Formats: sequence, C-alpha cells, structure tokens
Amino acid sequence: MYNFDQHINRENTNSVKYDLRAKLFKKEDVIPMWVADMDFQTPEFIREAIRKEAEKDVFGYTFRSQSFNESIVNWLLKRHAWSVESQHISFTPGVVPGLALLVNAFTSPGDKIIIQPPVYHPFFASILDHGRQLVSNALKFENNRYTMDFSLLKSQIDQRTKMIVISNPHNPVGRVWSKEELLELSEICLKNDILMVSDEIHSDLIFRPHQHCPLATVSEAASQQCITLMAPSKTFNLAGLSSSFLIIENEKLLHRYNEILEAYHLSLGNIFGNVALETAYNEGEAWLEQLLTYLKNNIEWVRQFLVEEMPQVKLVEPEGTYLLWLDFSALNYSDQALNHFIIHQAGLGLNQGKGFGKEGSGFMRMNIACSLSVVKKAMHQLKDAIGQKKEAS
Repeated sequence: MYNFDQHINRENTNSVKYDLRAKLFKKEDVIPMWVADMDFQTPEFIREAIRKEAEKDVFGYTFRSQSFNESIVNWLLKRHAWSVESQHISFTPGVVPGLALLVNAFTSPGDKIIIQPPVYHPFFASILDHGRQLVSNALKFENNRYTMDFSLLKSQIDQRTKMIVISNPHNPVGRVWSKEELLELSEICLKNDILMVSDEIHSDLIFRPHQHCPLATVSEAASQQCITLMAPSKTFNLAGLSSSFLIIENEKLLHRYNEILEAYHLSLGNIFGNVALETAYNEGEAWLEQLLTYLKNNIEWVRQFLVEEMPQVKLVEPEGTYLLWLDFSALNYSDQALNHFIIHQAGLGLNQGKGFGKEGSGFMRMNIACSLSVVKKAMHQLKDAIGQKKEAS
C-alpha cells in the first residue's frame, strides 16, 4: 500500500506551487491548490530509477532507446486499448511546447484555430502568440454538465479554419468525452479538412465507470487526421522532468512535425525525464490504481461537504482529472471580488475561472491532489469565510 496521507514539505524547493505564492497571490499564507501538480511523493520506484541513473559518471548526449517507445506502446494498449505503432511516437519537452510546435508546423499566420472554453489557458496563448486567429467554440453548460456545441461548431467553420485543439479529458470542467461525442466531432472536422489536436495529458486520471477514449481511435479516418499529445507528468507527478510525447499515425504529418522538432533542436529531451517516463509506464499501474482510489475519496468528501455545509458552492461533477471546477456564482461576487475573497478571507490559492476564458466567470478551479487533511482544512476555511460573509451582510 502506498501512503498518500504523507506530508511532503515542498517549501523552499523552488516549487512554483508553493514558493511563488507571495508573487501570485500577494499573500504567503494561502493553501496552494492551483497549479496542476500533485503534493504526493513521486513513486519510489521512479525515484530509485533516477538515483541509479544519477550514479553514472557522465551525463552526455543521449537518445531514447526502443524500450522507451515500447513502454508507451504497452501502456496505451493496457490502459486505453489503443494499439499504437512504435514508429508513430515522437517527442516534445511538454504538451504546451508541443502544441506551439504543431501550430507553427500545420497552420499559417492568420489561419483560424478552434478551442472549446472554458479550457486550459495556455491554449489561448499557443494560438494568439503565433499570429493565428482564435475561434471560441464554447462548451454548453446545462443541468450542471458541460457538452460540446456541435451546431455552433458547424457555423464557425470557414476556409481559414485549419485546426481544432481539444482537451480530452477536459481541463478544467472534468468531462471525459464519450466515443459518440468524439466521433461526431471528428466527422465534422473530417468533412471540413480540419486537423484535430487532442491534449490527453490527463487520460490516466479517469474515475469509473467512465473510460478514456483517445480521439484518434474513433475511426480509421480520424486516426489519419489527429495528433495526440500525452505525458506521464500528471499521472506520476513528473512535471519538472519535461518529458512528453505525441502520437501521429499519419506519416506525412509525422515527418513534418519531426522536421520542426529538429529545426528547434528539441528532440533529445533529458536523461532523467526519459528514465522516469519509461519506469512509470513499466512499473506504475498498481500505484496509479491506488492513487485513483484516493483521489476519488477526496472528491467524494468535497461533494458531501458542499451539499451539507456550503450549498451555495456547486461542484461540477468530475469524470476525470484531479481538478475540481467549482461554481461560486450564487455568492454574487464579481470575478475580481471573488478572487480577493478566496485569497484574503478563505486563505486559499485557487485558479480564477475567468483565466480559462470568459465562460469561466464565477468559477474557480481547485486541485485536490493532496492529502485529505489538507482538503478538509481548505474546505473548512472556505465555509468559515462564507459564514462570516453572511454575518456581515
């Protein structure tokens, strides 16, 4: 059994999550539940593999061996029933850099790229910073559940529309897109010759009975017009090791991407990231299953606490990820006032919903990949702050 209750002191380690609190929140003593890494200890079998690698005398240029790709192939087959050929795997130091490379490889300045907000905020920058036009195919929010708006999507496509970028599972709203939804999306894109880019970095973090469906698997045609971005970083707490990958089954697209990767001299990666990825996928399944059980328990605790103690705050039911999308609209705060309240009255460091697009107004994103004791403390602080607000009014 792995111990997910163990407290790991991350302060004074150059941790973005902890050591940038004063800069980001203008307040040092907030519980940081924002950036998407976990407070759980990186699994011992991965740390041991890194220690063993660190004993070598030289850290020169290295390449990824066949076993690196095989670990990915085996993991995808075992966890997602996705049969991938080793030669269709390519590298990126991270999903976001990979997305930027794809934008530059397959679109031109002025082209239109579709995203589905409220969505992971680097999607916006990856498009706008490279001179492309952003098209907002906002998700529909009905009965406390998000769905894709296919009618709107069809109306937004024109001759300049070249790419769509989706989050699958969706960050921050927690949807695990069904095969039927993804198939309908792909058929629209195939009909209009739109390249599909699917960020599937959270694909291992799925709560039963939901099951991850890679976009590339919905049809043979989709597999030839889809690029999938993945990494073990969210699953095994390896974000600092900068080792991600892409699956590109279309040989022409793969060749073009690899040309861009080589042009930027980004193909080598780093020694410890390579070791961590391979070890995680070869040895990490039991650890992951226990992690999922723990995360689900944290979510269930929050759900029950909100219903019983804070009915003003609504949880959008997460089907995947360790990121909770909380609806604070009943408090009738502006986004600025809500953020101030969360930081200075509740003592929490969360992500502002508006950072994921205007559709996130009134929401906050909360990371519950930490010990249950921290989750409980955070929720009680929030309850006390809301109680004081009531008394003051």
